[in-house]
Amino acid sequence: MNVEITPDRAPVRSWLPGFVALAAIWGSSFLFIKVGVTELHPVHLTLYRVATGALTLLVVLAVLRDRLPRDLRVWAHMLVVAALGVAVPFTLFGYGEQRVESMLAGIWNATTPLIVLPLAVLVFRTERLTARRAVGLGLGFVGVLVVLGVWEGVGGAHFVGQLMCFGAAACYGLAIPYQKKFVAGSAYSGLSLSAAQLLVATAQLAVVAPFVGTPPSPLGLSPRVAASVLALGALGTGLAFVINMRNIRLAGASTASTVTYLIPVFAVLVGAVVLGERMNWHQPVGAFVVLVGVAVAQGLFGRRRRRPDAVAPTSRPVEAATRG
Repeated sequence: MNVEITPDRAPVRSWLPGFVALAAIWGSSFLFIKVGVTELHPVHLTLYRVATGALTLLVVLAVLRDRLPRDLRVWAHMLVVAALGVAVPFTLFGYGEQRVESMLAGIWNATTPLIVLPLAVLVFRTERLTARRAVGLGLGFVGVLVVLGVWEGVGGAHFVGQLMCFGAAACYGLAIPYQKKFVAGSAYSGLSLSAAQLLVATAQLAVVAPFVGTPPSPLGLSPRVAASVLALGALGTGLAFVINMRNIRLAGASTASTVTYLIPVFAVLVGAVVLGERMNWHQPVGAFVVLVGVAVAQGLFGRRRRRPDAVAPTSRPVEAATRG
């Protein structure tokens, strides 16, 4: 039976650098999206990003001598997973960041676990709702209202942009439990499934892209936008997955999933330092409440350490954290 190395067996220094690197890569993705949409339509930006990520993972597959899935049922489920987990949310973040700051998009990304839980409980029946999780969801909902600043009224481009980013997080919330229920039990590696997911998403976006205009040639992009697309694809959508797999193997899925709490921190820091963005007081306060709610719902407070001899089964499609 395949097993993963637990946090008790792997020293912190073996996985912490990769953990921080992953948070930095995914947190910086919102900066790259903000730069990319200055010259690219959100659909075209997502197409270039996903295609680059797919090529990156195909190269990794070849190096590791892994292969794509051969089960047609897996590919059929990938039509849903690719749309909800890649094509639609990536595009929504692009639309959203035409209207809001990149740091705010990073904060909305952190709400994904709050959407995953009720769907997993009520729709996919892969989780149980406990009192602790209900309290966490309640706290998270309050945090969402604070981030939105509902007492200031609703409407306007900025509010619409926030809803688009929240919609992207909602797509992740649908994709993760769907993938867990219908794809996680397959015999293929997480790398193989992710490469398939990106290939299907590339095909979906290639069909849609011509209807929103002719995408500019990559050679016609400015250096900063071209670099952003490359960083989004090769790093944020490609190699970041490999790092995430390593983190799960060394630290365990539960510990690796806590990268969710660092992603908005890096998104805010990068947005402030590089783009000079600023937030209203209620947005970081609301983000903190959201993260506390997520922590409560995931049982991070008062969690007992596992025995040194404990092992857990390997998770196939690695979705320990949400991507930007």
